Amino acid sequence: MSLPSIASLAEIPALADVLPAADAAAAEAARARQNSLTKPPGSLGRLEQLAEFMATWRGTARPEIWRAQALVFAGNHGICAQGVNPYPQEVTAQMVANFEQGGAAINQLCAVNGADLTVIALELGRPTADFTEGPAMSEADCLDAFWQGASAVDEGADVLILGEMGIGNSTVAAALAAACFGGPVAEWVGPGTGSDKAGIHRKIDAIERGLKRHEGVLGDAMAVLAALGGREQAAICGAVMAARSARIPVILDGFICSAAAAVLYAADKRLLDHCLVGHASAEPGHRKLLAAIHKRPVLEFDMRLGEGSGAALALGILRAALACHNGMATFGEAGVSEA
Repeated sequence: MSLPSIASLAEIPALADVLPAADAAAAEAARARQNSLTKPPGSLGRLEQLAEFMATWRGTARPEIWRAQALVFAGNHGICAQGVNPYPQEVTAQMVANFEQGGAAINQLCAVNGADLTVIALELGRPTADFTEGPAMSEADCLDAFWQGASAVDEGADVLILGEMGIGNSTVAAALAAACFGGPVAEWVGPGTGSDKAGIHRKIDAIERGLKRHEGVLGDAMAVLAALGGREQAAICGAVMAARSARIPVILDGFICSAAAAVLYAADKRLLDHCLVGHASAEPGHRKLLAAIHKRPVLEFDMRLGEGSGAALALGILRAALACHNGMATFGEAGVSEA
């Protein structure tokens, strides 16, 4: 099915009631196949779980990845006026050019793991507003970015990798996480692209002031997205929802990408059922966020680059899981005696 048309952010949580749900029959069939393969039951551990996850969302006992799509969304942020970023905002556009020329880490990881990469720049010359002074986006701007993300998804893909680029967006991610899940702001804030101690204090201060200014929308996850988020965060939400409508499993990247998608979890926990988290970021807020959204990362490699790099790396593990699931012989086929 296609993602239903929505005219307001308030309509997004109700999509959990109409979008495709897990296919329990496909999951059971995949589990039965795993138990018939030439190995002790459960001996491939997480690989077996990943194969079952793919079966659940692709609706077949033997899912395959013919096309992996990778989308990286880029945006600029008004909160940079508060001195939260050690690099100038021009770096966002410069890195987009680097992606397009094939020179970034995400290009190499997509190439080696078989993903088709598209980078989408979202009005880099018009940053969002400073959320300490007012909403980062109007509802119209937020919805526009949401639909740009949704329209970028190829409904023929078998898996979707999501990533982001945006100077200042580690502050945005921490603000979204704090707004949606509570707790001391300092527990969500990390160095991002390399903030020193003073820079981290500026981040904390800016987020605390932003939460105070927007306290009236706390508890409304989609309103929080417009008040504190960025265009790339809204686009990630749109892509996640479009993937769900097409039964495409999603691999989220690290803290910033996960925090964007976590807004959907805060709106309705079911909206991230089709999502994996590729890795546990070295950003200190990510483990706290993973606990809040009840997700276990595929990898722990101490990465914190962003760009979708951890998600692209996890794609290789997912491909390995399906290679074993589909390619191994059963006991009967191999003539091996079962216990």
